Amino acid sequence: MKKYRRIITIVLDSLGIGAMKDSPDYGDVGVDTLGHIVEVMGGLNIPNLQKLGLANLHSLTNVPPVNSPLGYYCSLREISNGKDTMTGHWELMGLRVDTPFQTFTETGFPPELISELEARTGHRVIGNKSASGTEIIEELGEEHIATGAMIVYTSADSVLQICCNEETFGLQELYRCCEIARELTLRDEWKVGRVIARPFVGKKRGEFRRTSNRHDYALKPFGSTVLNALKDKGFDVISVGKIKDIFDGEGITAAYKSQSSVHGMEQTIDIARTDFYGFCFVNLVDFDALWGHRRNPKGYGEEIEKFDVKLGELLPLLKNDDLLILTADHGNDPTYTGTDHTREKVPFLAYSPSMTGFGPLPEQETFAVIGATIADNFGVSMPKNTIGTSLLHLLQ
Repeated sequence: MKKYRRIITIVLDSLGIGAMKDSPDYGDVGVDTLGHIVEVMGGLNIPNLQKLGLANLHSLTNVPPVNSPLGYYCSLREISNGKDTMTGHWELMGLRVDTPFQTFTETGFPPELISELEARTGHRVIGNKSASGTEIIEELGEEHIATGAMIVYTSADSVLQICCNEETFGLQELYRCCEIARELTLRDEWKVGRVIARPFVGKKRGEFRRTSNRHDYALKPFGSTVLNALKDKGFDVISVGKIKDIFDGEGITAAYKSQSSVHGMEQTIDIARTDFYGFCFVNLVDFDALWGHRRNPKGYGEEIEKFDVKLGELLPLLKNDDLLILTADHGNDPTYTGTDHTREKVPFLAYSPSMTGFGPLPEQETFAVIGATIADNFGVSMPKNTIGTSLLHLLQ
């Protein structure tokens, strides 16, 4: 018998909890996503996260620790070279990334790439800069509709994004162009983690709205992960949010796209009501995409409070043979300069109704302890060349 029949791991995308020793090497000095958000807000109403020990793990303004947390908690350091979504998630599932993905935040994409993209797709490119997705639609949407030129842009992530109007350009044509962009950006000098199709609707400035038909074209992981190991042994591996895209579908048995982080939690709650056997892996992206990159600590804080409400709905559904793990993939301090992710430690909060103990665990040197713990629980071997040591024996 496995210790837990179901494990649910929720990634609160970008909810870092303070700088690592090497954070200054990444340009991040004194960063603390969660701490600074709570400081700006003057506190947060997060009773369920408090019960799980978040305020015991990290000192928070006007959010006191509790005497007897429900489970175990510690901080995790990132051992990979990077601070982006794919690096963090791949490490969570056992892969150490030593070569960071390419970013084009400061310069835009090279003329040679843009020229080849135009020739292969048959569409002129406009934009080619780092920008907010909603802002660049307002800036260039009307020109795009009038001329058929593709809006191409990037961000602080390793991404190439193509933004086109569903009604005038066509969704399938957008996907075709993104597939070409993905092929081109497999070259080492242009290699980005993801190409993203960003469709929108509307006819003029002020009316434009992005749709839920976004599609990510991610690099395949360079090796097998814990997800592959679980799937190969017949366990359910359920993806919620952008997990499937991050792993390019590798090791996933069922996937649910989310329209928001609240929707992602509603999907997770529905999944918890089913009798799956295995692993449910959830990413809640709004913390990062809507608030971190836009340097909005108030919006970020309110998003955390919304999550806490949904967490309160999930906790009573957990059975004695369920394990819940809450974590993050990097930081994105909304009080820091620029719009980039921040290199930070992340939380590890673990709870099961069957636990008889609680309290702090030692800080861990890699996110990969999560994948190793999951593999250990289900009795599957860690794939070749993966990292991480199980914490399962500590979760009593």
